[in-house]
Amino acid sequence: MEAELLFVGGTIRTGDSARGVSDALAVAGGRVVALGDAARALESARTEVVDLAGGALLPSFGDGHVHPLMAGLEMRGAKIRDCDSIDEVVREVRRWADANPDAECIFGEGVSPTLAPGGLFDAHWLDDVVRDRPVVLRTMDYHTAWVNSAALRSAGLTRDTPDPVGGEIVRTADGELLGTLREWGAINPVLALLPEVTLHDGVDSLAAASKMLAAAGITWVQDAWTELDDVEIWLATAESGRLSTRVNLAFRATPESWKADLPAFVEARQKVAERGGDTVRAETVKFFADGVIEAGTAALLAPYSDCPHSHGISNWTTDELGRVAAEVDRLGFQIHIHAIGDAGVRMALDAIEYVDRCNGPRDRRATIAHLQLVDGDDLDRFESLGVIANFQPLWAQLDPLMTELTIPRIGVDRGELQYRIGSLAERGARVAFGSDWPITAHEPIKGIATAIHRQTSAGVPSEGWLPRERVGLDWALATYSAGIAYQGFEENSWGRLLPGMRADMIQLPVDPRHLASSKELSDLVVSRTWLAGKRVH
Repeated sequence: MEAELLFVGGTIRTGDSARGVSDALAVAGGRVVALGDAARALESARTEVVDLAGGALLPSFGDGHVHPLMAGLEMRGAKIRDCDSIDEVVREVRRWADANPDAECIFGEGVSPTLAPGGLFDAHWLDDVVRDRPVVLRTMDYHTAWVNSAALRSAGLTRDTPDPVGGEIVRTADGELLGTLREWGAINPVLALLPEVTLHDGVDSLAAASKMLAAAGITWVQDAWTELDDVEIWLATAESGRLSTRVNLAFRATPESWKADLPAFVEARQKVAERGGDTVRAETVKFFADGVIEAGTAALLAPYSDCPHSHGISNWTTDELGRVAAEVDRLGFQIHIHAIGDAGVRMALDAIEYVDRCNGPRDRRATIAHLQLVDGDDLDRFESLGVIANFQPLWAQLDPLMTELTIPRIGVDRGELQYRIGSLAERGARVAFGSDWPITAHEPIKGIATAIHRQTSAGVPSEGWLPRERVGLDWALATYSAGIAYQGFEENSWGRLLPGMRADMIQLPVDPRHLASSKELSDLVVSRTWLAGKRVH
């Protein structure tokens, strides 16, 4: 055997506690074949030698909860995600509307809910710049829509429209529609106004997003919300050779349509198995247990501090979720549940426990994502049920969303029980990381820095926010690689740099162990990424 690639001149971090670090690594046939002296012995005249120049080679990252197609499509609309005020957003909406005079609907994603008092947006602010066409903007969490009056009219929403199941139409004191819609039941009518995504646009958008993920060191993703119409976009992108990452798709089950959708999910899974090769799989079904705290729609065990009559919105009853999850499990799909409030998390755990009782034990690796609030009585259940806790570590910081909306909604006491990453880790629970991009930044390095230091980019607070929930560097790195490989049933394929494993790797300009501060680590940029030994960035 001779090496096709030989990495030298830096630190090889294998991600394996037994093997630790090495100073050389050889690749052949898309896999790691040797380490150290054994790797150097495989060098030939045909070997490409990669000098790490004092940097480090690590297992590539995965993302256990992300929306690549959504992120790519967001780039087509008004660029509002980085706007710092309502005035900035309105100016960008005007600019995009003027630049796209033939667009039947003006749209944009990512406006910060902190820009409006209480996260409440007024239609008239948009009416001042666009009156003749619908404007549909979604907040950065995608759980709230800000629309103009034309969008309300086009969607058939009036002051007489009752709040739908699973949604809230926010009203003024005199009963008129404000222009803020919360959760899917209320948002779906205006989303129907958005332009249809063509296959060409979808492939271009997905390819661009996939390239960005590879540039961040990501080679495997759990797409966390796949509509049936999206499947062809994923397959066409893969077949065109423009997909830079592997993916597992998660079909979304809803209380209204799951019975009709399950046969279609099975059919789509088969279609993907026939055409997706080793790049695209479709093995998961996604559920939304609740909403988000900043919108007051996450399901809480105790009422909201700023709204004592409300416990938020539960999209399912516990019995319903358990029954449907059991049906999904019988079909061989992995269960993936969005749960943010402590009541939502308990509902998800109860449902998974029901699945275990109903269908019997097996290696199902059910996953609960986000886990902003977990009641103390539920912490031990993750390990005992074998549930994977999928956190978005970048959220574990005292940013404006946390200080201006979240903590005022739930109070200081519950505010100090958020994102209990360390607590679950010390109990032996399986943990995987994700970004939820485009909701927040997709770069794993930024999330890893936050998990370790629990600080904002400005280094606040100096001791870390809720420092008892901080984790170590090696653990955080492994959780963004091997932890996600385990979530995807691929722990024997990638996530560690050992002989026989896939050569999914990243090069960093410095060994992250040499970086002391959160900012230094957060600002670290991936130099190169390899997928099965092929350079994709």
